[in-house]
Amino acid sequence: MIIKTAELVAVGVKKAQYPEDNMAEVAFCGRSNVGKSSLINFLLNRKKLARTSSTPGKTRTVNFYQINDEFRIVDLPGYGYAKVSKSLSENWGDMIENYLKDRQGLRKAFLLVDIRHEPTEKDVIMYQWLRHYGMDGFIIATKADKISKNEAAKSIALIRKTLKLGLDDRVLPISTLKKTGFEELMAAIDEVVGKPLEI
Repeated sequence: MIIKTAELVAVGVKKAQYPEDNMAEVAFCGRSNVGKSSLINFLLNRKKLARTSSTPGKTRTVNFYQINDEFRIVDLPGYGYAKVSKSLSENWGDMIENYLKDRQGLRKAFLLVDIRHEPTEKDVIMYQWLRHYGMDGFIIATKADKISKNEAAKSIALIRKTLKLGLDDRVLPISTLKKTGFEELMAAIDEVVGKPLEI
């Protein structure tokens, strides 16, 4: 897939603010500061299309990026940031679950985890949600440049064990810094959005 155009077409916190549900979508979810916005910029070869920040909890809305006028990449709010109020955190949880539950064009949701750390309890809950809605099977392990290949193998094994992944489930290490994992992820996206949309 060659990305020719990419634009932010909608930002919302509820269904009425989302774009028309008439196009295939792939979503990225994960805890705050795991690197979702950086990954989206990396995929789209745009430095600042998705806002990045060193401060966790920056993405507080559901952000829709339209690609080639053919499909959308959706950036879901990060979860698990301790300094966010409990009520706001619960609202984000509702926002994420409602999107996963109601969005007819959603083809795949990729869970991002930091390869350097064991998945958190909230990562486990998030993956259980994805499993419930039939969106499981593919984990993106970010910040792969921060550890050695030997450490990466151990980390991937721990991710698989903690999230209770099946033999067919994939864990893809990605580094936006070293630009690794890009082709494999784009191929996976191409595969899921290339199928006819049934709404």
